[in-house]
This record gives sequence, structure tokens and C-alpha cells, in this order.
Amino acid sequence: MRWGIVGTAEGAHAAFLPGLRAAGGTAAAVAGRDLGRAEQYARDNGIERAVVGYQALIEDPGVDALYIALPNSLHAPWTIRALRAGKPVLCEQPLCGSLAETDRVLEVARQTGTSLWEAFVFPFQAQFQRVRALLDDGVIGDLREIYSNFHFDVRQPRNIRMSRNLEGGAVLHVGCYPVRLARELFRAEHTAVLANAEWGGGGVDVEAWGILDFPGGRKLLLSCGFRRAHDTFTRLQGTEGQIHLTNPFHPGPADTYEVFAPGPRAGTRHAAGDEPSFTAAVRHINAVLNEEEAPRMLAVQTSLGTARALRDMLARVTVARA
Repeated sequence: MRWGIVGTAEGAHAAFLPGLRAAGGTAAAVAGRDLGRAEQYARDNGIERAVVGYQALIEDPGVDALYIALPNSLHAPWTIRALRAGKPVLCEQPLCGSLAETDRVLEVARQTGTSLWEAFVFPFQAQFQRVRALLDDGVIGDLREIYSNFHFDVRQPRNIRMSRNLEGGAVLHVGCYPVRLARELFRAEHTAVLANAEWGGGGVDVEAWGILDFPGGRKLLLSCGFRRAHDTFTRLQGTEGQIHLTNPFHPGPADTYEVFAPGPRAGTRHAAGDEPSFTAAVRHINAVLNEEEAPRMLAVQTSLGTARALRDMLARVTVARA
């Protein structure tokens, strides 16, 4: 499959492109607003060619699918244009910066029938499947509580994550990961939210904390932000044990998950081999587009609940700020 990259963001070359190549796809083109910058990006990252303008890439007959690597504020308009042009899309998470925009994009996906995925790739990974199997087998009893961090240090004030106009902030950029994880593992939607934040940058939440209630008294406790060292530690607390994951979202060769429970399935396991984080998701999308597999985890099936939870968290932290 020939992929086009919409935008020249850091995440595309750091995460998506390695996964694309490991999955057997081709980086056919990249689009930027400036030709010189796009050409340099293409040379630096082994992309076949550069294109000026996002619309030109959408209309390019030499591209089969699109990865949208733009700031949150641009996800909705360019995803909609791509869907209406019949180009399947993998859009960076969160799908949109607001619930209203998410509703609009998902409605276009339904109307056009064009495949759309939100780039939460961890549900496709082997580690997630193994952990879910442990939970389904009752190894730690009933899953009651998830404690999940996602932090890293952002030092550049002009980073898009620090821009309110570009819909940055900790909740949208990294808080979305624990929310999606909890929805997947609880197989339910949240019922209530408590949240607070510290504000900075260009008027965004630079750190945030929240508690999301789920049916049956289950809870997600999350912490996210841009002011401390990289941290994705997650603890799954059950009635008979725990599972600790050093990185449930983008595990690398050094990451592990550890089972604390009675019985033979306790112990530490490696989270992943050398396969890049995006590989399994892109491999699945390629197979869908080649009509070799039925689509799984399309945005129309998975994205609305996360958007609602993020809306509720942002409402809470904004009220707390006032």
C-alpha cells in the first residue's frame, strides 16, 4: 500500500514511518505547506517524493491511504476532505479537539463509507492482547481500578502541544491514552468525571489529573502532562492481584508487564520485540485495503466515547481554573 503523510510532524518520522516500513507499506509522498521543507523532510525520512499542499496529496492518484499528522485543530477539516475524496485515513489521536468536531467527522465517515481509524495503535499490539487475555481468564480477579500515567517533558514554548489555538494541552494530547485504555479494558463508557489541571504555555493545561467513574464502581485514575520525565507506568488493580505495565501505549524492547497474582501465570514478561509500535495497526489497515481482512476498531466504532470523556475532563478543569 502506498501511503501519503499529511504534514511534516515529528511523530510521523519517529513512530508512524518505522511501523509503516515494518508492516510492508510504502511511504509514497509527504505534503507540506512549503515545498522546500517538505522536500527536506522527504529526503531525511526516505519518502519517495514531496507535494505542496495537503489537498494535492489527497487528490494524488499515486497514494492509496493517508496518515494525518497535523495539529489537533486541523484534524477535522483535512480528515473530512480526505474521506469525501474516498481516501482511507489514519488520523493522529485525538481524532478531533472537540466533541462537536468528532461528531461531524464520524458522520462524514458513515456517509461516505470511507475507512477511518484513530491512531491509538496499542489495541492492535501483542502486549495488549496478552494482557486482555489475562484479564479475561480472571488471573487478577475482577478488574476494579486502573492507574495510568502519561508524562514527558516539553521544553520548547512554541511546541504545538503548548498552543491553545492549535488545541494543545495535556488532556487532549496525552490524557486521551489512559481514557482509551480504560474504555477498552472495562468495555464500558465513563459515568462521571473529577479533574483538575495546572495551566501554562499558551493558555493550555500543562499537567492534569482525573478520576473517571465506570459502571459497577470501577475507576480510572489518570495523570498526564508535559513537565516531568517520560512516564507511562500503568497499574491494573484486580480483586486478586495486579498487572504493572511500564508502557501500555508504545512499548519498546526494554518495556515489560508484570503479573502479581497467585498461580503459575505470575511473573515478568517482555512487552514487545523489535517491532515498532505502529506496525500491527498499519499491517491491519493494509490488509483491509487489500481486502484480506475485515476492518476492526474503526473510528466510527471506537472514537466517540473517548471524545465525550475528554470533553467532560476539559469542562471540569476549566471550571476549576475559573
